[in-house]
Amino acid sequence: MYSSLAPNGPLKLYHFIIIVAVVLAFLSQLPSFHSLRHINLVSLLLSLGYTILVSAACIRAGLSKNAPAKFYSLSSSKSEQTFNAFLSISILASVFGNGILPEIQATLAPPAAGKMMKALVMCYSVIGFTFYLPSITGYWAFGSQVQSNVLKSLMPDSGPALAPTWLLGLAVLFVLLQLLAIGLVYSQVAYEIMEKNSADVTQGKFSRRNLVPRLLLRTLYLAFCALMAAMLPFFGDIVGVVGAVGFIPLDFVLPVIMYNIALASPRRSTLYIANTVIMAVFTGVGAIGAFASIRKLVLDAGQFKLFSNNVVD
Repeated sequence: MYSSLAPNGPLKLYHFIIIVAVVLAFLSQLPSFHSLRHINLVSLLLSLGYTILVSAACIRAGLSKNAPAKFYSLSSSKSEQTFNAFLSISILASVFGNGILPEIQATLAPPAAGKMMKALVMCYSVIGFTFYLPSITGYWAFGSQVQSNVLKSLMPDSGPALAPTWLLGLAVLFVLLQLLAIGLVYSQVAYEIMEKNSADVTQGKFSRRNLVPRLLLRTLYLAFCALMAAMLPFFGDIVGVVGAVGFIPLDFVLPVIMYNIALASPRRSTLYIANTVIMAVFTGVGAIGAFASIRKLVLDAGQFKLFSNNVVD
C-alpha cells in the first residue's frame, strides 16, 4: 500500500518488518493460548474475508479485457517438473500440517477423541475453503505464471491493477491483521517452551517475577525473527523448506513410529508393515522435498540482496 501511495518514499520493506515486530512484541505479552481465543476468532473471520475478496478479484481479472495471457503448460524440463512437484508436496504438507496443532492440543485433556475430531473437522474445513478457492481461481485467471502471493498477480509491476483499489487495499489490510494473529498463535508454542524454566507457576502471570522474564524472552525472540525476515525476504521457498523439514516428519513419520512403539504390533503384521512403508515413503518424500526446496532457494538467491526491498516468491 505504501509503495502505491508513495512510490518514491524513503521507507523500505525492512522498516515495515520492524514496525510489525514492535506491534507483535506488544501483543505477545498475552500470557497463554487461552488469552488468544478472541484473536483466533478474529483471525478466522479475516481468513474467510480475504479468501472471498481475492477469489472474487481473480474471477474479475480473468474475465477482464486487460486479463493477462494464460499459459497452463508445465516446464519443458523433466527434472524441473520433478523438483517443482516435490516442492509443491512440501508446501502442501506445510499447509495441511496445521491440523497437527489442534490434534496435539486436544490430547492434552480428556476426552481426546471428541475434542480432536471437532477441532480437526473445523481446521480442515477452513483450510479447504481458504486455500483451494483462491488457488483455483488464481490459477484459472493467471495460469502457471500466478505468484505464490496472488495479490502480486493482481497488482502487476507494469500496467493497471486488475482489481478495484478499495478491494486490494482491504485485502492487504486483512493480510496484515491476519499475519499478526498468526504470529501470535505460532509464537505461543515457542514462548511456552522458553518459559518452561523461567516462569514461576506459584505466582501470578502478571507478577513482576513472571512479567520481566516474559517481556525479555519474547522481545528477544521477536527481534531475532524480524532480523531473519528482513535479511532473507523469501516466501514460497521458505514455506517449502518448513514443510519438508518440519511438517512431513511431524505428520507422516513420527506418528507411525510412535504408533508402532506404543502398540508393539508384531513385526510381520499387516499394520506394522503398512506403517513402516508409510514411514519409508514419506521419509523419502521429505528428503527429496527438502532438496527441491533448498535448490529453489539457491536458484532464487540471485534475485535478492540482504535487506532487499522485494519479497522473493
